[in-house]
Amino acid sequence: EVQVVESGGGLVQAGGSLRLSCAASGFTLSDDDVIAWFRQAPGKEREGVSCISRSYGTYYADSVKGRLTISSDAAKKTVYLQMNNLEPEDTALYYCAAALIPTYGSDWDDESEYEYWGQGTQVTVSS
Repeated sequence: EVQVVESGGGLVQAGGSLRLSCAASGFTLSDDDVIAWFRQAPGKEREGVSCISRSYGTYYADSVKGRLTISSDAAKKTVYLQMNNLEPEDTALYYCAAALIPTYGSDWDDESEYEYWGQGTQVTVSS
């Protein structure tokens, strides 16, 4: 069974850091697989934060560039999201998603590309 499970969320003060983890199981995390982080703040639509693929590289939303860094450990089948200099606006439920058959040329933050989703991990940034 394919699964992605998030962890690492919590409560942090503005300017602080957190590292989220997305543990994958049931698939091999090959070069073409795309793992992404999305987030949904209260009252807002879910939005793409970042994604990574060994074949296609890394992408970030403009709002997080320079503060968040995505990385992967193939041996551990885990993708990380290092979040630095957090802002209250980063408060959201963060989801990990996996695209095992990505469509070439599609937008990285197109939710319909991602077949598997985790339950989410809450990040709260206090001012």
